[in-house]
Amino acid sequence: MNDNDLDKLMQDTEEAMQKAVEAISKEMASIRTGIASVSLLDNIKVECYGTSTPINQVATVSAPEPKLLMIQPWDKSIIPNIEKAIYGSDLGLTPVNDGKVIRLKVPSLTEERRKELTKLVGRLAEEGKISIRRTRSDTNKILKDMEKEKEISEDDRIRYENEVQKLTDKYCGEIDILLERKKEELMKE
Repeated sequence: MNDNDLDKLMQDTEEAMQKAVEAISKEMASIRTGIASVSLLDNIKVECYGTSTPINQVATVSAPEPKLLMIQPWDKSIIPNIEKAIYGSDLGLTPVNDGKVIRLKVPSLTEERRKELTKLVGRLAEEGKISIRRTRSDTNKILKDMEKEKEISEDDRIRYENEVQKLTDKYCGEIDILLERKKEELMKE
């Protein structure tokens, strides 16, 4: 085993941890707060032209006001499909359509709903951290196997394990930051 292989292992480890953070960030962005955000609609797929398509690929989505989302379909004939997709989602928003655009009024969250969503984002954050720690564990196992096979020295294994731990701390810290931001967003009106 040469240094390039170890560099690749470390690069793959970091990429896996980054992907875990990105996935959690995307999931958290789709959780509704009391403020309109176009990312609320990221997970909604519309049945049109025989396929299930993300809403932002069939319409322009904007948030012209803090409590309002506006969806302007490129093809007006799919307005009923967009409404159906919104009703079928777990957002709990009611679409209002004037034949050209769909408006979604984002209501304020109740205190109870805020607490539920805070617990949910906490669970999402923990899932992200578990994924990162699993990546650390897998990489450390590879390093131990390499030492066992005499491909690297004990000192190298320890050095690389320390690097992996630094990456783990860094990306778990990023998830903590995402969690705190989302909690603040949920608690303010």
